[in-house]
Amino acid sequence: MEKMPQVVLLDDGSKIWEKKFDKFEAKVYLPKCDPITDVVNYGFITPYLLVFEENKYTPTEAKKFADESGLTGIAAEYGGSVVFIYPTNEGGWHKAPADLFSSIISETKISQYYKDGVAIMRNRFSGNFEGYYIRGALLRSYLYGFGASADYIAENCLQKVEGDGLYGKGDITPVVCILQNLKLVPKPKRRDIPVISIANSATVNDALKAGLDNVLIKETADYIDDFKTFIKKYRRMVGFLDVEPDLEEMGMIAQPGYSLVPTSADNRGDDRESEKHKVGYVAYYNKGIMDKAEGVPLVLCFHGGGDSAMCMVALSDWHLVAAKYNFLLVSVENHLNSTATEMMDLIAHLKEKYNIDSERIYSTGFSMGGCKTWDMFQEYPKVFAAVAPMSATFDVGLNAYGQPVQNINQETILPVFYVGGEDTPLPELPFQEAKCMNRMAYVLKVNKATAKYDIKYEEKDSWVNPIWGIDGDVICKAKDDVRASVLTMHLFESENGCCYSVFASASNQAHEMRHLNCENAWKFFSQFRRLSNGDLVGGIMGDIIKLYEN
Repeated sequence: MEKMPQVVLLDDGSKIWEKKFDKFEAKVYLPKCDPITDVVNYGFITPYLLVFEENKYTPTEAKKFADESGLTGIAAEYGGSVVFIYPTNEGGWHKAPADLFSSIISETKISQYYKDGVAIMRNRFSGNFEGYYIRGALLRSYLYGFGASADYIAENCLQKVEGDGLYGKGDITPVVCILQNLKLVPKPKRRDIPVISIANSATVNDALKAGLDNVLIKETADYIDDFKTFIKKYRRMVGFLDVEPDLEEMGMIAQPGYSLVPTSADNRGDDRESEKHKVGYVAYYNKGIMDKAEGVPLVLCFHGGGDSAMCMVALSDWHLVAAKYNFLLVSVENHLNSTATEMMDLIAHLKEKYNIDSERIYSTGFSMGGCKTWDMFQEYPKVFAAVAPMSATFDVGLNAYGQPVQNINQETILPVFYVGGEDTPLPELPFQEAKCMNRMAYVLKVNKATAKYDIKYEEKDSWVNPIWGIDGDVICKAKDDVRASVLTMHLFESENGCCYSVFASASNQAHEMRHLNCENAWKFFSQFRRLSNGDLVGGIMGDIIKLYEN
């Protein structure tokens, strides 16, 4: 097995490790940071600070640069690191291969398992070890270049760069480049790469302004201020440059925390042998809403199998939905290390900490988080007023570990808003795999839908509806013009005239999380309450239809 890089503990509590790769050498400097980062994975929002050394640093010199420049403080705030890069070839940056940046990214991963700036990759199903990598977020890669290394970046990275991306092969173009003391005149080949130009000539600056949409020109660097006012707001999502919403400016709080919960007997995670373990989370809510007399709704959110609590929120925009509709969003960290039973303990903790309306507790999740949300439907239906699993399911009766569940829900109605991508390569919808059809049939039965779902998977080529097998009693649609997508929602009426089951598919969507899906899930949630006696209130079909007609 590959050896874990040797990490050196420094006198001030910071750490550093070095490794020589095929095309580059890396020094990963880890400032001492808040212990909460051991429980909550900041990885997907952590700036990936890549310093291309003009001349090769010693570890001591690298630490000194990080400390004096202020990059140490930036990394520490997010539980991250400062990564120093120098090419292994003779001739330094002047002879460095054009694909050096893509080589760096191929050795970079974000994982739920990490230690000392090392991403420890495991197969999410088998648990088998797959390798050690630099821990860094591709969607926040910020390149710092000086002299020769700045020339290298200007020549090779101000263009579309392809390689091993977040979802496999694809666009890995850097997010922001900070270029100081350039010698060559750059010729950018892609306009959407923000650049900070420091101490460069008028000729260089004119070339940058002519070829790029976002250029900040400075005589001297102020690394901390430059990060806060320019760099921090940018991220690149599957090739597209985004401007990150500033939660503080929006008046929104993002509060990491954890709860120590008893380990339940059915736990199959890393802590299954312990009596108790920590469950991390990040809570998002508008300032002031906890001060109101009435409690606020809670949406418990579960990330995908290879993601994190913050990643789930950043990619789905659930926090923006929470801001718009004034509810508490709690995104759970590494939920595959916890069970549905342990989530009940987490909810009890959250009720003590926040002003939560117990009648309005909801659950949602993407991919493996969708499977965890199905656990709530099967195991604890009377706790929730509605659930929205997205883009995944195990077969009926199995939990998110793929293990059998005892005494699954057979009679407690729990409203479901399910959505999958029509172009996904994974089994999310009934036409793709029988287990998805089985899950739909199960929900319609428990929720006492009037529709008869007696189709057969082997006859899918002759289904009335090619995706679901049958049409809903009412079909509503919502357009996503940005994504050139349509969310088609099939509303199924139950015996009492209410709508407890919505099955939706999104065109032009692969295995993804999207704002439109989340906002429409919330609209559905908002119609339901679970009273203290277990009764469900809300969901009249006409009211649901009006939601989606507006």
